[in-house]
Amino acid sequence: MDILIKLSQFLLSLSLLIVLHELGHFIPAKLFKTRVEKFYLFFDVKFSLFKKKIGDTVYGIGWLPLGGYVKIAGMIDESMDTEQMKQEPQPWEFRSKPAWQRLIIMLGGVTVNFILAFVIYIGMAFYYGDSYIANDSLTSGVWVQSQVLKDAGMQNGDKIVSIDGEPLNRLNEAFSKMITAKKVEVLRNNETITLDLPVNFVDQLLKEKNKSPFIPRVPAIVTAVSDDSPNKEVLKTKDFITGINDQKVEFVDQLPGVLENYKGQKVMATIVRDNQPQTVQLTVTDSASVGIAYAPVLKNEDAEKLGIYKISHQKYGFMESIPVGIQKGKDQLGGYWKQLKMIANPETGAYKGVGGFKAIYDIFPQTWSWEVFWSITALLSIMLGVMNLLPIPALDGGHVMFLLYEMISGKKPSDKFMEYAQTIGFVLLIALLLFANGNDILKAITSR
Repeated sequence: MDILIKLSQFLLSLSLLIVLHELGHFIPAKLFKTRVEKFYLFFDVKFSLFKKKIGDTVYGIGWLPLGGYVKIAGMIDESMDTEQMKQEPQPWEFRSKPAWQRLIIMLGGVTVNFILAFVIYIGMAFYYGDSYIANDSLTSGVWVQSQVLKDAGMQNGDKIVSIDGEPLNRLNEAFSKMITAKKVEVLRNNETITLDLPVNFVDQLLKEKNKSPFIPRVPAIVTAVSDDSPNKEVLKTKDFITGINDQKVEFVDQLPGVLENYKGQKVMATIVRDNQPQTVQLTVTDSASVGIAYAPVLKNEDAEKLGIYKISHQKYGFMESIPVGIQKGKDQLGGYWKQLKMIANPETGAYKGVGGFKAIYDIFPQTWSWEVFWSITALLSIMLGVMNLLPIPALDGGHVMFLLYEMISGKKPSDKFMEYAQTIGFVLLIALLLFANGNDILKAITSR
């Protein structure tokens, strides 16, 4: 059932993005009286799951869910219909239209992608508002999970002040900003310290496979006692461990280090149960364990009760949600562009994190949440828009590049040149597709 929910979200999001992107080409083509021969969701290699001709256009659904397309008459595209290009240009064909009309047709898809993303973010701001951890409410700093952050000098209890000079107001935005950052400022013992992140920070994070490089620091709360624990008759779930012998334990990250000093020994532990402090005797195993599981992350309501951090909720009116949504879209667009530049730099190792369809599928949760669905769809829409603007001949950006050349120079590239360029671009796209999905396969193998 979980797989079906993930798959349903993945296919719905992908289908929505493809159809709207292709509509972005379709509508201006029709407005400029350019014939559209096909409008397809997914690719119809050899056969279609569904097709119906209405007017001059065949509408259909292919069986290969790797994208979609519109086939515009008189245009060299992925269909590579060179026979049509050998005929005399017709007034309804793409090649017969003025360069400015062709430019609008080619930019229509990415324009819709960006508009869609901004509309979704505006709608989410209005409907859901914002929920976030106010960074200044984080009383005890962070618990560092990532070794690369530890190597960079970050310590448990540090409070993140700024990232690349930009003050951090919301803790839940820290990681997305940090992956493209060079410097992080933290507050430690009332002293501001600047940490330099390594150029291959993302590559090292990928190797660690941590879900969260850092999380809010939490007390040592017992969440479960194992059946083979020597302390199963002593400890209960929801107990707070606050001390071992004479050593104070304020946070769960301190517990393993303290227990390391008492391997194979009995210790006196201070615990809090039902808001009452108690002293109990615990047996520490030879592996420095007391046979319990403890909470690395608390429920938000529990964290607020304990004063660890505060969840802020902000609602927006319709007019207020417009600038909020636009800013969210701009932030996501800027962040994704920075990530692309990192991928293009081999020193960062970020290219190893490039994923294909499996990586996109894995983003979706196993439980249905419209808020998460729309958030992911908006981000994917931005990614699709940016990727399609890359100056690769088989993509919209490649066509735009040649059209701009034509408009500036007054010289139109020959059909034969465009055929060659389209072939080269198609080969590049296949190579990128193989690389991205090959990364998915490699990750699946190495994660076993």
